[in-house]
Amino acid sequence: MQIVRYRIEYKEMWDSFIDSARNSHFFFKRDYLEYHSNRFKDYSLLIFNKKKLISILPANIDNNILYSHQGLTFGGLILNRDIKTIQILEIFELLYNYLKDNSIVKMIYKSIPYIYHRMPSEEDRYALFRLNAKLIRRDISSTIALSSEFKYSKLRRRVINRAKRESLEIVKSDNYREFWRVLREILRVKYRVSPVHSLEEIEYLASRFRDNIKLYIVKRDYRILAGTIIYENRDIVHTQYLANSIEGKEIGALDLLIDYLITNIYRDKRYFDFGISTENGGRYLNSGLISQKEGFGARGVVHDFYELEIV
Repeated sequence: MQIVRYRIEYKEMWDSFIDSARNSHFFFKRDYLEYHSNRFKDYSLLIFNKKKLISILPANIDNNILYSHQGLTFGGLILNRDIKTIQILEIFELLYNYLKDNSIVKMIYKSIPYIYHRMPSEEDRYALFRLNAKLIRRDISSTIALSSEFKYSKLRRRVINRAKRESLEIVKSDNYREFWRVLREILRVKYRVSPVHSLEEIEYLASRFRDNIKLYIVKRDYRILAGTIIYENRDIVHTQYLANSIEGKEIGALDLLIDYLITNIYRDKRYFDFGISTENGGRYLNSGLISQKEGFGARGVVHDFYELEIV
């Protein structure tokens, strides 16, 4: 086996591998990874076995620490369909020695949650255990298994039924600018923070990944009351951003939108994921936020972070 650092000439091979891998996401593709290349120094790796690409690791480096990748929600070792446990253990041993030879002192590894696996792919956690990696963070995301039985809480149903009596229109939109205005104001007032992406970044990403990134909004008299930016990845739907104006909250606009997406647009998908409700490295749980998500029938999926000392 051989490890090679990513170079531009590998772009087509890299992206093709993402399409066929057994655990992957569209945001591992190079056009997504490189939109914020000015903030993260890329250190992505390709692993070959007799000239055949068998695995890749989206990664960046900072102060001699390798991260799998700081610009992404998660992003561990991505595997082809044929690779087996013994080979994956060999990859981690090879990776450990490669990092040591290149004066990297630590690896922070974010494993890919199982809902993004096309087939079971948790051999990496076993390999990290054998190398004495430490679990340093665990976030909890809330996900609806759309193919299984789930039900809304009485409160969610009551809010949705109330919203259905209002004169609201749900549409798929390209008006990211106006949605961003609503989102920024909500985040500023409620949390004193800004969106992770700038408007220009999300517009660029939406233009590059039209099949994956979509905006749905709730309108009344041409005004946006609520909306969500959806990340579609094969049979998984994730609400990357959710926004609900003061007026929208009063009449249940966002609840109506989520119900519409779950029961109409995405009813044939496997999972509908709301994202995490944790802060402070997973130590603090926003109980109000997770309760709202669980009111739609969502339940917990963990996002694990590991630290591997290279000594």
